This record gives sequence, structure tokens and C-alpha cells, in this order.
Amino acid sequence: MASRSKRRAVGNGAPRPPGSQLQRDEEEEDEVEDEEEDSDEEDSDEEGDEVVDEEVNVEFEAYSISDTDYDGIKKLLQQLFLKAPVNTAELTDLLIQQSHIGSVIKQTDVSEGSDDDVDVDEDEIFGFISLLNLTERKGTQCAEQIKEWILSCCDQSGEKSLVEQLDKLLRDTARPVGFLLSERFINVPPQIALPMHQQLQKELVEAHKTNKPCGKCYFYLLISKTFVEAGKHSSRKKRSNQKTDGLTFANAEEEFFYEKAVLKFSYSVQDESDTCLGGRWSFDDVPMKPLRTVMLIPADKMSEIMDKLKEHLSL
Repeated sequence: MASRSKRRAVGNGAPRPPGSQLQRDEEEEDEVEDEEEDSDEEDSDEEGDEVVDEEVNVEFEAYSISDTDYDGIKKLLQQLFLKAPVNTAELTDLLIQQSHIGSVIKQTDVSEGSDDDVDVDEDEIFGFISLLNLTERKGTQCAEQIKEWILSCCDQSGEKSLVEQLDKLLRDTARPVGFLLSERFINVPPQIALPMHQQLQKELVEAHKTNKPCGKCYFYLLISKTFVEAGKHSSRKKRSNQKTDGLTFANAEEEFFYEKAVLKFSYSVQDESDTCLGGRWSFDDVPMKPLRTVMLIPADKMSEIMDKLKEHLSL
């Protein structure tokens, strides 16, 4: 399952949110004395040279998850969980053990005669998708930690009624909840998400037919990396005139999951964002506050979501 896409090289290659722009302190430029203008212009030119704003053709392909993907998957999980008390090592092991579920994104082999001067480790993972059935995995450390952590964050968000509702759903063994994980580096375009989600849905259907782990799920639990304009608080109640409640999604396609969610809330990770995805973010020069948005989507809404992905993400 290969898809043609483009990778954007920006500065030193550190990932940043799609569409974001580096902030500039224009006030400092106004205060510069006349005799320093020439020097500043040269520095500005040098800084401009450092930002490589070119498109490089890259061929991505999805592969089944294997043992060699351990480090890459764990790294991507850490960018989602940050400092949350979740055993990402055990979670990575469980995802690898489920060889019938999930895929990783890697760059396809580049021919020796290729003109693209891009050095890429053939085992490097640019993203992955998988699912952990929290009901089936009840009792494992990471599954219990994930549930406790989500309930704690929900409680801290101030939505007391949601805590009771979510706790009841997570305890309902008759209606399994699947923890949907779809992570990728920020510079990988959202178009790659469509075939990844389509393949995962096929695998889940087959798992259910053959009575394998991660089969039937009644709900999908998804945690999205989101941002909201600094100084504003994201509403946790869906408003008819603003489907995303002012949220900007790092994975753009997850907006469609949010629209179909029956339960949702957000919490700040401002104090935890000291990893490669931390720091100060801005979209169109507007400072943004990093959040995590938790949502619960009924399984019977997935077909509608897939239709939306086809409509907006088809290559």
C-alpha cells in the first residue's frame, strides 16, 4: 500500500505543526540603529538560507508491524503521552505482538540513480497505526494506566459528569473499547492517513471473523494532539456553529473523528511539552497552547468518517 506524497524540509528538520510559521519579533527590528541595518540584513539573509523551503518527492509505503519497529513506535508513543504515567515500553510490545493488526509507514527503497539527495534509514518509521483493545487487555499494566490516566485528566478538566460516563463505558465488558493509535511525524502529510485507516478497518473486520485479539469494538478511544489559541480555553461542549470548538489538530484528519465523538474533552500539556514537539507554537503568527483532546467514537460511525476521509484526503 504505497502512496505518493511530499515531505517538507524546514530549518533543521525539527517537526512543527502544519501551516505554522516561525514568529519574528518585529519590534526588535524597529529598534535597531541605522548603522547596524546592513549587518542585520546580512544576518537575515543567512537565516533565510537556513530555512529550506523545498518539496522533496518521497514514496511512502505501509508494512506490517515487526520487532524491528520497536524503537520507532515507542518514540512516536512518547510524543503522544509526553510525561503521562503510561508504560510505553509494554504498550509497544503489545502492539508488536498483534502482528495481524496495524501498519508502519516507511520510505520505499530509493534507487541508486535517483536524483533526490535524501539520506533515509530504510528502517526509519515515519508513522504507524494500530489499536489496543482495552477491554481484552484488562489487567495489563499499560492498559490500566491508560484508563486511569484518561479518567484523571477528565476529572481535572472539570467535566464531572463525563468522568462517570467514561468510567462506566470503560468498565463495560459487554461493549469493548478499542484504543485507536495513529501517530506520525508532523511533516508527513495527512493524505497518508486514508489508506492506513482503511487497511486497519479491514484488519479489524478480519480479526473479528477469525476470533483474533482486537476484534469487535463498540467504541474507539482516540487521543489527538491539538492546539488552541493562547489565552483561550477550548470548550468541551459541542457547539452547532463551530464543530471543532476552536481546536487545531496536528493530525488534520482527526477533526472528522472529533465531529462524530459522543464524548470529548481537552486538557493542557503546556507544562509537559519539553520534548521535540514542545516549545512555543504559532499558527499564522498566533501563539498556540498545546493540548491533548480525548474523544470516544461509536464504532458504527466509522463508515461515515471513512467517507469523509475519502472526500478530503484522496490522492
